[in-house]
Amino acid sequence: MARLVLVGLPGVGKTTVARLLGDEWGCGAVDTDDLLSEAVGIAAPEYLRREGLVAFRSAELAALEVALDGDQVVSTGGGVVTTSAARELLRAQVTLWLDCDDDVLVARIDNVDRPLLGNDVATALAQLRRERATLYAEVARVRVDASGQLGVVTDRTRHAANEVAR
Repeated sequence: MARLVLVGLPGVGKTTVARLLGDEWGCGAVDTDDLLSEAVGIAAPEYLRREGLVAFRSAELAALEVALDGDQVVSTGGGVVTTSAARELLRAQVTLWLDCDDDVLVARIDNVDRPLLGNDVATALAQLRRERATLYAEVARVRVDASGQLGVVTDRTRHAANEVAR
């Protein structure tokens, strides 16, 4: 079982916070996109472009299953919650939802390869929020405000994880 799982929209800081907490706690961290890339032999965005969304979500679910099997902090791809089997797995974990305003996300992901966001990142993020917010809420035990400096977000996440673990 994973020590902690982070979900949320692209650019919210899941991977960075997971790595910091994994280092702090001495358990390490893993990103499901990295596991997916290792399994398929190419970067996750390229796999999505080549194989399509159905194949991508299937590979993402397999990566999630691998990630959840270890004592580590797991950062997930933003859309992992769109798969019912993934939501079932996430509900059984200590899962936190990192979230912040879309304008903060847009600034954070400028010039990053995100195929699902296309050319109009702000509009795409707003649409993803409408589609996924209830799914994040369904799997997460707590919503963590991920706006602000990295140290503040990491502190908030650590505090939330400690509160949930009690």
